[in-house]
Amino acid sequence: MFSTISQPPSRTRRWSTMAAFFGLALLVAIGIVEPMVRPEVDEYPPLAKSESETRILHTLDAIVRSGETFASVPDSDGRMLRLFTEAIHAQSVVEVGTSTGVSGLWLCLALERTGGRLTTFESDAGRAAIARRHFQTAGVDRLVTVVEGDAHENLKGLKEPIDLAFIDAEKQGYIDYLNQLLPLVRGGGLILAHNARMVPEYVAVVSRNSDLETMFYMRGGGLVVTMKKR
Repeated sequence: MFSTISQPPSRTRRWSTMAAFFGLALLVAIGIVEPMVRPEVDEYPPLAKSESETRILHTLDAIVRSGETFASVPDSDGRMLRLFTEAIHAQSVVEVGTSTGVSGLWLCLALERTGGRLTTFESDAGRAAIARRHFQTAGVDRLVTVVEGDAHENLKGLKEPIDLAFIDAEKQGYIDYLNQLLPLVRGGGLILAHNARMVPEYVAVVSRNSDLETMFYMRGGGLVVTMKKR
């Protein structure tokens, strides 16, 4: 009798691994699966141009190391917040959902340059206290007003024009936040919504309004970027 010689397990595993790799590569190539690593961004962290930028970026690093990042934006989204804020030379920025101040610090990187201010709303007193400490540590507390309590009620106190608004709070509140903020946003101003792909109603509203121009940035947590037309 002839015995059947089986392929060595190590070779079988190699072929299986290669097949899985090329299968994943094909899915990435045709756009069904996004690559998990984007070295063109991840390998090039933000560089500080000044002492104030250095202090803010060091504070952001310390927050990540300490784990005080509750529901915060990832770096890729934070850098987009800074980019949009500085690009439109925003003077008045409103944020709904301070959390522990991470997104606010990214916004302040721009506001240090534009001379603007941030008004940020947070319902949780504990997180608001942590955010205040982070703003102070970063040396930007003079630029920030933290408003505690129910943002749905507190936003009614806003009267001044807004250059840029950032929404990153409970998803069921996105439509109300939009309805309150949009009349105050100036022509050419921006409303940025984080994780809005989790709120299809919001996406539908900002995409079907002829007074608005909306685009989608789906890295990190994802941003829906809406401009109010002039």
